[in-house]
Amino acid sequence: MPAKKQKYDCIVIGSGPGGAPFAWQLAANGMDVLVLEAGPKYDPYKAYALDKTDWETQGFPETKRIRNTFGKSQPLDLKYEKLRSWNKAVGKLNRTKERRYLKYQHVAGIGGTTLHFQGEAHRLNENAFRMKSLYDVAVDWPIGYSDLEPYYAQAEKVLGVAGPEKVPDRPRKNPYPLKPHKLSYASQIIEKGCKKHGLELTPNSVAILSEVYRDAPPCNYCNGCVWGCPRKDKGSVDVTFIPLVQETGKCEILENVFVTRIEVEKKNGVRKAKGLVYYDNKGKEHFVSGDYITVACGAVETPRLLINSEIDNNDLVGKNFMETTFYEAVAFHPERLDSYRGIPMDSIIWKWNTPDPKRGFPGGLRMFPTAGSALGPLSYALRYSSGWGESFVKDVEKWFGHAVAVGGIAEFLPNDDTFITVNPDIKDQYGAPVANIQSFLGESELKCLEFMSAKAKEILDASGATEIVEEVSTYDLFSATHVYGTCRMGKDREKSVVDPSLRFHGIPNLLVTDASVFPTSGGGEAPSLTIEALSLRAADLLLKELKKG
Repeated sequence: MPAKKQKYDCIVIGSGPGGAPFAWQLAANGMDVLVLEAGPKYDPYKAYALDKTDWETQGFPETKRIRNTFGKSQPLDLKYEKLRSWNKAVGKLNRTKERRYLKYQHVAGIGGTTLHFQGEAHRLNENAFRMKSLYDVAVDWPIGYSDLEPYYAQAEKVLGVAGPEKVPDRPRKNPYPLKPHKLSYASQIIEKGCKKHGLELTPNSVAILSEVYRDAPPCNYCNGCVWGCPRKDKGSVDVTFIPLVQETGKCEILENVFVTRIEVEKKNGVRKAKGLVYYDNKGKEHFVSGDYITVACGAVETPRLLINSEIDNNDLVGKNFMETTFYEAVAFHPERLDSYRGIPMDSIIWKWNTPDPKRGFPGGLRMFPTAGSALGPLSYALRYSSGWGESFVKDVEKWFGHAVAVGGIAEFLPNDDTFITVNPDIKDQYGAPVANIQSFLGESELKCLEFMSAKAKEILDASGATEIVEEVSTYDLFSATHVYGTCRMGKDREKSVVDPSLRFHGIPNLLVTDASVFPTSGGGEAPSLTIEALSLRAADLLLKELKKG
């Protein structure tokens, strides 16, 4: 179905955490807004499989996958051989001598990738905004923590974030909207191990309801967030910001439509985005114009669209890509913990979140207890048990509910070998070149992975979980969930793509409002809350300018 109008005050491409908050603010202030989404609208009560007997095999019900390719693979360094991914059932998960690309974990749909995120809602460490001036690495953000604090609070209220009284290095003016979740029994066991090493385990701040809020029930602790929440108690964008957008009556949302090009014209020496080309769900091409165009497709698809539209800034679009630096160790505990119960990450060790070059790498990190992939009997059978026949069945029965994991996510520093471009030889169904991802780990990331591996095993051992049955890390596998940086924000147009208000340098009516604009990745924090805060701030700044005439 084509758009109802030929021209809108603003067109927003993408309905996730970067697009929906921006659209809401503009529509709530009387602007006519069009939102274009490449994927479908999912009905939480019907689409997800957590109430089905075969839920483990179904996964998240992706109905529209956006294609991408991968570039060169990084040779593996034997010095870090102990970081290889493996499990008890199959051994090494990558038997080659090069880092293996698995998947960019992106979801196309109303609500974006928050549809299958694990609900984490983090503010960035206030020091993470000043990596260059404080630690002489990467770059500084052109804005500070205080600039985002009111927008963090606004987003937390919309989502219904449950969190503790205080999180280190994140000052706040008001408490979280909801009380924190209690630690699961498995996390309480990990907490005992943390205390032996003098570590504090803090309840995580999550967009998962701990009590009735926004007409939704509290979480039932099924631990199945990545499959999609069928109860609306997880604060994904489709059940939080999208209803607010729709309530304005000023925003039209089109699903299953794909934007292939943004058209730019030059008048009186000034470049201006005049509109865009998109295909509807029947494959028909359309053109629609807008006074403002906002791109919020994520740090892979946003640079793809801009490059395909021949919109660049000093060849910087797609550069400074940052992926997820991740490690996790899974172990069996002799006591049955029923570790499949709870929320995916109910607590955090923040001790190493503030950057500190004295550790041997400059970036920060955070660690957490989790159930890993041990949520159902199938995962135990495929990952943690070997053999066959009766002994195999007995082994699965013996250890089911005993697996517990400690994981970590850390800073990823930009490097010249890590970037997004397009593949001219591979095109999608609309004839547009697909995104090409290339990512290499630097020495900082490798040393950080070593650090997280050692700490995770120390904590598991101190908790009584001594038999390691799986290790997974980004040393040898690319499976990115958090990605950033391909349209860097900055004041200097020679070194950045968008300005501090998220407008494209040289094209004042074109904005980018997703994690593409992050100058640095932060110390392992989940990015969705910061994306939402940046989006709300960008909309606020635009509205203030428009009110001035």
